[in-house]
Order: sequence, then structure tokens, then C-alpha cells
Amino acid sequence: MTYNDAIRRLPTRINGLDQVALGGLPEGRSTLVTGTTGTGKTLFAIEFLARGIQHLDQPGVFVNFEERPEDVRRNAASLSFPIEQWERDRHWAFVDATADAEDGGEVIVGNYDFGGLASRIEHAVRGIGAVRVSLDSLGAVFSRFPNSAVVRQELHRIAHVLNRIGVTSVITAERTSEYNGVSRYDVEEFVLDNVIILRNVLADERRRRTVEIVKFRGTTHRTGEWLFTIDPKHGIVVMPLAFLTPLAVASRTRVSTGNPGLDEMCGGGVYQDSIVLLTGPSGVGKTLTGLGFTAAGIAAGERCLIFALDESRAQLGRNAAGWGLDLDSMEASGLLRIVCDYPEVASLEDHFLRLRQLIEEFQPTRLVMDTLSALERVVTPRALLDFVLSLGAVVRQHRVTTLLTSAPSGRFTPQLTPAIAAEIASLTDVSINLRYVESAGEIHRVVAVLQTRGSMHDPSIRHVTVDSEGLHVGERVTRVVGILSGNSTIPGVPWLLAESPEPEEQQSGE
Repeated sequence: MTYNDAIRRLPTRINGLDQVALGGLPEGRSTLVTGTTGTGKTLFAIEFLARGIQHLDQPGVFVNFEERPEDVRRNAASLSFPIEQWERDRHWAFVDATADAEDGGEVIVGNYDFGGLASRIEHAVRGIGAVRVSLDSLGAVFSRFPNSAVVRQELHRIAHVLNRIGVTSVITAERTSEYNGVSRYDVEEFVLDNVIILRNVLADERRRRTVEIVKFRGTTHRTGEWLFTIDPKHGIVVMPLAFLTPLAVASRTRVSTGNPGLDEMCGGGVYQDSIVLLTGPSGVGKTLTGLGFTAAGIAAGERCLIFALDESRAQLGRNAAGWGLDLDSMEASGLLRIVCDYPEVASLEDHFLRLRQLIEEFQPTRLVMDTLSALERVVTPRALLDFVLSLGAVVRQHRVTTLLTSAPSGRFTPQLTPAIAAEIASLTDVSINLRYVESAGEIHRVVAVLQTRGSMHDPSIRHVTVDSEGLHVGERVTRVVGILSGNSTIPGVPWLLAESPEPEEQQSGE
């Protein structure tokens, strides 16, 4: 088949979906949206109409087979969709087919008058000048048909009428399992031009919602499953939002990390819209670096946001005070906002939505997320990668200089970077690694800048010390080799970092 990208798209304006659909649903065609119970099919059908009215002034017709109009109005009100007002303004019309769907008994071929329903739909479309139509859900009628041949025949009739009157439509239908077949009767996907599957999979005692575009006949779309969530305020939100329009201009302005030695290693600071990934084991100085990064922003009059996932607000404030930083005063100035949440208190999608909302409302110039790897306790690697992609899209769109921290699983580890850091390294602009090394029976810290995209940087590995005044970058390490591989040695002297015991009075950089 030759794909025709000239087929016009109708933007759904559902959060993130048009990025996956490469612009929206093919215009003037019908799209089948299938899913098991609770996947969000009805919400999809409602939002398809509501977003068209809100953003594009496109009236819509809702054909309801299961929920009555008053139920749809009540459910939509939670998302601030004023359906009753839209009805008065002739932007929204219902075709109530619930009575037809509740007749009871098995339908014999020819007894169910889809011709009459089609006339009602066409009358409603002409009456308000509708551009969009949602039918929810045909399964209420199809479940009473004697066999799949009848389903196919009647679905053909519905699709033909919708295409003839020139509307772009969404038709929802049930499926019996998440990964066994596309639709309940295994014929729906062959009749309609476009097919979208919504899933709500239970894995590791947690639900994970995904959306997959199975086909757009004659045109292209992004493949695979894309994580989404249902937000009480924003409705369906598809992740990742990594397909936002790239920024036309990248910043050439450098900003301080809050540490003069680290600034020097990075070539004079980091670019204003860059994403910095700081990796290292527990206690090595990641949180301290993040606090210094925040303090430098506030000193420059910038708004800063800290999103902490491993410490309470009280712990973070106490630790900052140990280095002479008063977080309470910073918050009181209005330039700092701190959110402390443990990963287990919400889903990954909810954490993302909260972060996105904070960025949009508070408009920070800097963001510190400490620590990203804490989320690995509650999500799969693919889900976490989706999260990072989505967050990266949001912070780049808002030009937020972002510091992400990540820790490997053990305090002393030969790994260069933890698993998630290796996955997202290509998505970041600056990569910095803090490590422990052992020398003459003592534990020392070192730092290396592994990457600064678009800039020169210091390739040396340097000593790091932590005292009451903070973290200090010192002289370069000259005698030791193999630090970053985890097999540090001095020529002729064995080093075995992974088996080194932790000193009892080691001062933590966290």
C-alpha cells in the first residue's frame, strides 16, 4: 500500500494524542476506538467532541447507546465541559439510542432498523452543522446480534452513512482482553478505516494505561503503545509529549551550576535551556549539588522548583541548613517552591501531571528532580523512560534549566551509571558523574564531566571534598586509572572499590 500523507487530519486536541497520530484523525473518516471495561472509551468519545468545540469551534453530535444524556452531562461536568450550555448554543446535540439498545432479546437480521438511527444522526448533524460525531458504544447493540457476519454488515451501513454526510467520527466498542485480538467480534477493525486500542493493564500490582494506533488506512502514524493517564482536570493525557515542536532557537547564555569548580569543568557553566544528568551513589553529593544549583538561581532572581522523591520537606530543610542554606527564607521570597513526595504515594503518570502543572503555573527557570532513580522502585524501565521523555519535552518547551539526579542501586558499585541513566543519557545535554574511590584505607570522592553537548569541557577527573561550606572541586586525579570503569588501581597497587567498607564517620554529601 502506498501511504498518502496528503490526507487531511482533524486535530483531536486530546492532550498528546495528536503528536502520536501525526496531526490528528484522518478527516471525514470513522475511527474505531476499542478497549476493555474502564480503559477510557467513553471519555475519549466525549473529549473528541468537547475539544473540537473548545479549540476549533466545531459542533458535534453524541450518539449514546449505554449512558443516558443526563449521565454524560454529569460525568463531563467534572472536566468543566458545559454540555448543557453547548446544547443551548447549538454546538452539541444528543441522539439518544439507549431505548433502542435496551429493547432486549436477540436481533434477527433486518429487524434492527439502523436506517432509522442513521436518519436521526444525519438530522442532528444537519441541524447544528456538526463536524464531529461520537457513537458510544455500539457493543450495546452488537452484543445482541446472532453472529459476526451481521455485525460486519451493520457496521458497514453505519460507516457508509457517516462518511456520506462528511463528518469525522469516533465509534467505541468493547474488547474482551487486553492483548488477544483487536475487537470483540474480530470484524470491526476490517470494516473501519482507522483503529485505536486503549489498554489498562495490571502488572506488578499497578495499572498502566496505554494507547495504540493499530492502523490509519492510507496514511501514517506513530507505532507502538504510548502511556497515558486520566487526569481529573485535563482528561486524557498521552505520554510522552516528546513530539512537541522543537524550539527554533537554542540558548547561548550560560548559567552557573552554583559550584565554581563544576562551572569551570563544564566550560563556564551550562546553557540556560539544558538538561543536566548528575549520577552517583548515595551520599556522594548529589542533593548538595542540587541545593547549590537552586541557591545560585535564587541569587540571580530566578524562580526555582525542587521536586524531591526520597526525602521529606523537614529532612531536606535540615540538610540544607547544615550547609548554610535557609530553604524557608527562599520559599518565603516567592522564588522557591518545594514538593516532597515518595514515589509510592502516586502513579508515575500522576507525578508527571503534578510536575507539568507546577511548571505551567509557577513558571520556574530552574528545576531540580532528586532523585530520578527513586521511581525505579515502582515502575518498569520503559515507563520511566516515557516519563523522562515527557518531562524533557515539557522543560524544553518552557526553557527550564533542569538538573536530574540518579543513583545506582548500591552505595559502592563498579557501574559507571545506573540503568536508567544509561537509557536517558542521550536525552540530556550535560552528564556529570560523582564517584567514590579508595586510597590508603580512606574513601575519597571524585567528579567527571562525561558530556557537555555543544561545548568544550574539562576531560579530567577531579578530587571532590565536602565540608560545612558545601562541595568543592579540587585538583585533578593523576595517579589512579580505571576510576570510571569501577576497577580503580594505582600501578602496582590493587584497588577493590566494590568491597570497600563504609567508614563509620563518613560525612554524607546528601
